[in-house]
Amino acid sequence: MSTVALARCENYEYENVRPAVQKGIDLLGGPGMFARSGEKILFKPNWLVADPPEKLTVTHPMVFKAMVEIFKTTGATLFYGDSPSIQSPEHAARMAGFLPIANAEGVSLADFKLGKEIVFAEGLQNKKFVIANGALDCDGIISLPKLKTHGLERVTGCVKNQFGCVPGALKGEFHVKLASAIDFARMLVDLNAFLKPRLYVMDGIIAMEGNGPRGGKARPMKVLLFSADPVALDATVCRMIDINPEFVPTITLGMQAKTGTWKKDEIELVGDPFESFVDKEFDVKREPVQPYSRGKGGTLLRNAIVPKPYILAGKCTKCGTCVKACPVNPKAVDWHDGDKKVPPSYRYERCIRCYCCQELCPEGAVELRVPFIRKLLGKKRKQKASSTV
Repeated sequence: MSTVALARCENYEYENVRPAVQKGIDLLGGPGMFARSGEKILFKPNWLVADPPEKLTVTHPMVFKAMVEIFKTTGATLFYGDSPSIQSPEHAARMAGFLPIANAEGVSLADFKLGKEIVFAEGLQNKKFVIANGALDCDGIISLPKLKTHGLERVTGCVKNQFGCVPGALKGEFHVKLASAIDFARMLVDLNAFLKPRLYVMDGIIAMEGNGPRGGKARPMKVLLFSADPVALDATVCRMIDINPEFVPTITLGMQAKTGTWKKDEIELVGDPFESFVDKEFDVKREPVQPYSRGKGGTLLRNAIVPKPYILAGKCTKCGTCVKACPVNPKAVDWHDGDKKVPPSYRYERCIRCYCCQELCPEGAVELRVPFIRKLLGKKRKQKASSTV
């Protein structure tokens, strides 16, 4: 039986965050369950990019501050860090509001610029990773994910948060090698199984819905979630926002890898009532991920049924973040005609549907559009389902 603790928190005022975090940790047995005197403990937040906390892209610094204060009582030496996709860890720490808190508390920024190759023989799919030194040098990791939607995997949560332990520039290589959302999720599960964080604390006080994980909208959920089981916590969040956990590959594959459970009867919920946090209007895609083949016919199938990224010209500032983020060579999104006074354009025959462009656009100007055939097939499935009721 896995335990997930829920703690209500109305906003990011520290006088509200601190007791809510304390409540959640105490419901799981207290900080001493996850850290001991003399150990090196790493706090791993979600710093997708170097955004300020009000943009909701990153784990809020007040959650980090509360965790530091609580875990300093264990006598452990505390570190923190993450590897953003396109900026330095130092810049992200400053922009996300973590740096002044860490300096005041004597918490050092771990090395997330450089890493070492490791062999993980137990991996279901990926047997080798390059892991940031900061994640390898600690005795234990405490993961601090953010509740957000995600174009490729439906939601970004506990399991996916450890992708930040791969140094920034190397992340794109995984997208190229593992373009299928299923294969990519399997890699994330292997990575999480290797790193084995001791505790997960999810910031859902104000979540991001819609065009996440960077360009979505604020959705107050007023909840912090705590668990040692990443699959159970992610599944609980899915039920909270009314999406079937089986639609999220990192959840189903995580259970197959025995890193946790998503089954409701194997999860004990403690703390504030789960029903008080349920939000069926949360804007998230409530359908299974559709994998596709990269072999014969793969491009045709991809363009026919797999959602494609599309730039909203009215929102685009021509900053080039999407171009920089595109991991394929030659680029699928670029100023193909050389005119940088207009938004970049796509050559979809090159696009692997990794959605890095949508994920990292600072203006939310890249959206995912469902092809007509996919819409038609979806409509027929709904009609067939309703006729059998």
